[in-house]
Amino acid sequence: MGGPAPVVAAARRAVRGALGDLDRGALVLVACSGGADSTALAAATAFAAPRLGLSAGAVVVDHGLQEGSAGVAADAAERCRGLGLDPVEVRRVVVPASGDGPEADARAARYAALDAAAAERGAAAVLLGHTLDDQAETVLLGLARGAGARSLAGMADRRGVYRRPFLGLRRTQAEAVCRTLGLVWWDDPTNVVPAPGTGPGASRGDTAPPLRSQVRGRVVPALVDVLGPGAVPALARTADLLRDDADLLDALAADLLATALASALVASPDDGEGGPVGGPAASGAESVVLDTGVLAAAHPALRRRTLRSAALRAGCPASDLFAVHVDALDALVTAWRGQGPAHLPGDLRAWRACGRLSLGAGTTPPRSLPPRARTTPTTPTAQE
Repeated sequence: MGGPAPVVAAARRAVRGALGDLDRGALVLVACSGGADSTALAAATAFAAPRLGLSAGAVVVDHGLQEGSAGVAADAAERCRGLGLDPVEVRRVVVPASGDGPEADARAARYAALDAAAAERGAAAVLLGHTLDDQAETVLLGLARGAGARSLAGMADRRGVYRRPFLGLRRTQAEAVCRTLGLVWWDDPTNVVPAPGTGPGASRGDTAPPLRSQVRGRVVPALVDVLGPGAVPALARTADLLRDDADLLDALAADLLATALASALVASPDDGEGGPVGGPAASGAESVVLDTGVLAAAHPALRRRTLRSAALRAGCPASDLFAVHVDALDALVTAWRGQGPAHLPGDLRAWRACGRLSLGAGTTPPRSLPPRARTTPTTPTAQE
């Protein structure tokens, strides 16, 4: 008797590689949307996990954003049960409008549901069906944002409880797995993007498809048409090459941030800059105060990365924080001419005064800060 089809064998190998370090008896959960990628992942996991001594179940998240979503979720759950996965549950979520955009809001609600399911079930890992094509799209979106190497590093194959076994497989391979095994999958209608100026609603100005769907349906095909089929794997390979570099830079930037925070507590308030001391008054968010001398002495790559981290710490939405905002913060450190505050996403402000850069919420800075300690600080670790 012959073995499985090569594409099925590849999917199973990818899952085995992702789960090989788990203890026997551990539970893994597949995040299944009902699409081809996650359905193929569910099938490969149902085969590979028991052979590693693992239990395997599935979680289907119903965002409730499309008509008939409950039926789609129920069908996906039933397919997972048919593959032998257990436990299988459907989690319906309410997607709040946070101002970060519908895609980001749905993603946040989805991961919150998956986090909860993993915690309640005691799962050792949650498997996500992202493919090499998804990775390439993530890199393109990062390029468009101009958000630096971390965005270009794409999605990690492991991050906390989450694992992505299929990052080395193409979307077409996932679909081939489903066809080979006779599995039906659901095609998300928001992923179908007509050519510019064509399709239903083109002349009515209807709501555009999600940005990632437009990259998938328009940008990637154009790149492949011009650069050839190797363009997509090359983009994913770029993410792999940059990820280790980004991890190192992030660790060094965390050290710099800790030092700048600690030094701001003891730096002299009288450096001749004048103006109000401190930064914006926080309102339910953390006010971040940094020593500009420490930042100015750092390498630009580390300084800019640290400033971005500081903005996130102060409450800036990551999805709205772009290079132009980091440029404005950097100018307050390296090109100080008495300019006014920098405006940041999330209705935040950044001020410089008395040798300190302060980031936080509010429209006007306070006239003073609490007295600062006069002891020599110890440098916090990068894991602050």
